[in-house]
Amino acid sequence: MRIVIVEDNVSVAKGIAYRLQDEGHAVDLLHDGAEADLFLRDDGGDLVILDIKLPGMGGLEVLAAMRGRGDMRPVLMLTAQSEISDKVVGLDAGADDYISKPFEMDELSARIRALSRRPRRVDPKSLSIGLLTFDPTARALLGPEGDLSVPRREVSLFETLLTANGRFVSKQALLDALYGTGSDVEESVVEVYVSRLRKRLRTFGVEISVRRGIGYAMIEPDR
Repeated sequence: MRIVIVEDNVSVAKGIAYRLQDEGHAVDLLHDGAEADLFLRDDGGDLVILDIKLPGMGGLEVLAAMRGRGDMRPVLMLTAQSEISDKVVGLDAGADDYISKPFEMDELSARIRALSRRPRRVDPKSLSIGLLTFDPTARALLGPEGDLSVPRREVSLFETLLTANGRFVSKQALLDALYGTGSDVEESVVEVYVSRLRKRLRTFGVEISVRRGIGYAMIEPDR
């Protein structure tokens, strides 16, 4: 995997880069927010590690620019601040996860592995399957007669399976989407939510297929 690291503390950035290179990843290393913004417009990296405090252009500004142009690759935010409000701002701005400095390299590697398992998010515009339409911005699921009342976690499950475009998604990736990376929840919980969502979808020409040991995929059986 190719990972872009944007961190103004050179020693921290190099430490992360050396660890990731040892794990077999390709690394691009940047130390300035404005420079990173230009670089991210044209590069082909798979994941971005982005410090929240950067010279030239703040990490949140870089993230907002990415999401504004439809760049939905995973972003892991780094922050030296422990306040919950700062983490919430980052997640609301479109970050996929965050980790507070100082951190253990093993934890960073684990979070990267978790993000790499997630289906890549798509540009926020309406998507359709069967007789259903999903609005990612409003997080609304619409049927032929209008808005459907669907619990929040079932909406997250639907979105994750929908954006996988028919590919199978593992239980762990679905669990990360439902509860967040590193949550202390049994994988069997996924089966409960899949069962509930499957019952809702059948009326609209949508099925959730299961492949033992692989995961789940959302399909239109008549196509």
